[in-house]
Amino acid sequence: MVRRNGKTYWNKYACWNIWQAFNWKTISSSWWYQVISDYYNEDLSLSEIAENNNISRQGVRDIIKKGESKLFEYEEKLQIMKKTQENEKTIQLILSQLSKIQDNSSDKKVEKILNEVQKELSCIA
Repeated sequence: MVRRNGKTYWNKYACWNIWQAFNWKTISSSWWYQVISDYYNEDLSLSEIAENNNISRQGVRDIIKKGESKLFEYEEKLQIMKKTQENEKTIQLILSQLSKIQDNSSDKKVEKILNEVQKELSCIA
């Protein structure tokens, strides 16, 4: 997500992450989900998706635009992307602080616990 001149612009990666976070499979038809998945996840062109689904290129574009519109509406209300970015920053800060503690610690038990915590946090960062 990028902000320019007060407007928000989304890149494909950010949009796909939000699609997954909302678990669109459960709230949209599987056909819609497949079209959007092909566009964001498989990086297929509108023409390729249209051919695969026997619809027009314009039909594919309409599905994606309607989906994006719904996505932005939900994001505006739920702030999932914003919260995710804040959580990632917090995890990075915690990892940094843990490294400092570990560097200054001589206790092997503390060092082992810190290593385990760092491993767990690294998996979700």
